[in-house]
Amino acid sequence: MDERQQPRAMGVELPLGTDPHSVRKRIEAMETLLERSFRIPGINYPVGLDSIAGLVPVVGDLVTAAMGAYIVWEARNLGMPKWKLWRMAGNVAFDTAIGAIPIAGDAFDLLFRSNTRNLKIVRKHLDKHHPATRVIEG
Repeated sequence: MDERQQPRAMGVELPLGTDPHSVRKRIEAMETLLERSFRIPGINYPVGLDSIAGLVPVVGDLVTAAMGAYIVWEARNLGMPKWKLWRMAGNVAFDTAIGAIPIAGDAFDLLFRSNTRNLKIVRKHLDKHHPATRVIEG
């Protein structure tokens, strides 16, 4: 890959920078992949890799926990307060612990979206401290 090219995920160019706008784009892409990259046919309910990989005992939950931890790591790079980082880490840990329970955990993964909750925390922080990163969604 040429230095000027940016990596692509799900048809979206992901910026490589450490500026708040680039971090926001990467976190949003990861959240989409983990929580709502597919739709269940018939009921049109969004699911992501977190729910699908959670069907594979232990390994699936560990992989998606690591991907969720990446969102927390990116938030740390933004200089977010430690209490927000702990809250985000708690969301990932809770999702992983309950999601690891056979059958009931798989149903739980469909309803509890830790990465969406964490994205909301990051967006709120960025909107307050870096308002130029706001994206008007229409």
